[in-house]
Amino acid sequence: MVRGRGEKRRVLEPFGLRGIPESGIDRVGQIETRGVEPIPEAERHSSPLNLFFIFIGLELTFGVIVVGWIPIAFGLGWWSSVTAILVGVAVGSLVLGPMSLLGRRTATNGAVSSGAFYGVVGRIVGSVLALLIAIGFYALTVWTAGQVAVEGAHRLLGTPNSDALLAVGYALVAAVTVVIAIFGHANVLAANKLMLPTSGVLLVAGFVAFGSKFDAGYHGGQYLLSGFWPTWILAAVSTGAVAVEYGPFVNDYSRYVSPKRWSSRSLVVAVSAGSFIGLSFAFIFGAFTASTFSNVAAPYAEGLVAGAPTWYLVPLMLIAILGSFGQGGTALYGTGLDFSSLIPFLRRVPATLVLSTIGVIFIYLGTFVFNAVDTVNAFILILLAFTAPWVVINLLGYWQRGGFLSTDAVQVFNRGERGGIYWFHHGANWRALLPWAIGGGVGMLFVNTTSYVGPLASSFGGVDISFILAAATAGILYLLLLVAFPEPEEVYPESAPGLVMTRRAGRVAQVATLDAEAVGKESA
Repeated sequence: MVRGRGEKRRVLEPFGLRGIPESGIDRVGQIETRGVEPIPEAERHSSPLNLFFIFIGLELTFGVIVVGWIPIAFGLGWWSSVTAILVGVAVGSLVLGPMSLLGRRTATNGAVSSGAFYGVVGRIVGSVLALLIAIGFYALTVWTAGQVAVEGAHRLLGTPNSDALLAVGYALVAAVTVVIAIFGHANVLAANKLMLPTSGVLLVAGFVAFGSKFDAGYHGGQYLLSGFWPTWILAAVSTGAVAVEYGPFVNDYSRYVSPKRWSSRSLVVAVSAGSFIGLSFAFIFGAFTASTFSNVAAPYAEGLVAGAPTWYLVPLMLIAILGSFGQGGTALYGTGLDFSSLIPFLRRVPATLVLSTIGVIFIYLGTFVFNAVDTVNAFILILLAFTAPWVVINLLGYWQRGGFLSTDAVQVFNRGERGGIYWFHHGANWRALLPWAIGGGVGMLFVNTTSYVGPLASSFGGVDISFILAAATAGILYLLLLVAFPEPEEVYPESAPGLVMTRRAGRVAQVATLDAEAVGKESA
């Protein structure tokens, strides 16, 4: 069969050898051809239900489940661990849900969308945060999966739990996740939806497997902090923080949801509910199993395999391998997508390959050379002090603009152009960047991790509420600056219910048709 010129073009485009395709491909088994350019309305075929499923499926991995071990390791009992998990995850999920509205409106990912508030150049802040969080999540996912699989094989088959076998396990998991990420949106979505009937069912069986050792009256051990409430608050904050850290990635998927066919409310509810159900289930499984360990201070993967009945070892290994595909593929896909927007000539697939290579190298060096697993875990928590204020400023900016975002104007930097309504001062909006930096700085003063302890970390009895203080500081300062230094009139629609606004007479500058239609639908 001889391909025509048009067909050849579509084959080459994903690898950065041609321009933007006129018609995108986003199907299971095929490489997605769209990057961060706006998804045309005709191709926005996803739905809030898809996001509901993806935010359940990507949590069913040991890289997430291990967080449920934290309340038990802190010394809390069974019921106090459950309440801390439910409260923390509920608050974090309520913050995450509205973030999905940015991609729904702009038809692009979160970092590019944030250019409406930080400036089209200043939005690089979001890109860097997404890159660092994704690499950290990817490494922790592969590390945990590899440990469970190797420990399980050692106990079941007698294979050595050596570094060599662990390296092979890492390679297999990494290879599959890279392929899923390269194939793109539809394939990442399919991988996460697959987790529900596979890993989900196997995890449910885990409650049976560990049931004989479980005691609902388990009262815990010595509290990590000075008493019950400081320890409980720390556990709630630690679990709820995971939902907030998905903020830079949720719009990788909401950009495929049409504002013409789906309401804002349906999308927010779907994302918040999916995050709450997925994280709560994963964390409660982690707490349930950890409460049965003979030594709750032992590494989670080691204690899990040691305490599992023989018949459950194979399911554990399957969860370790299959569960990592959804989480790992999501992390690599998101960071590859955004990295491609920073380098105009680099398309999504080669960007994903570059970052995947860096991620895999980091995994091996972090395990076998630097023993950096605990350090990376602490680093992700430290990043939260900068991620939380970034998320809050995006949400406040979206509300303050009445949901008005220009699909075309946020793409200026990606096209190598200058100007537009989000150019502000040399492409950066200091009204958002300054509060973000100050908020992050305040957060760092209160961070309390195994690798870094801020100078004011003991101010709240050792409870690490750094990201809460960072978010509150950034949010308040951002709103004050908007009052003192109003943004240009062009960033507002005529009917925006903003906190502060000045308008010139007549209509605002003309924006893309998609913007006008979306604003009209919201007003209706």
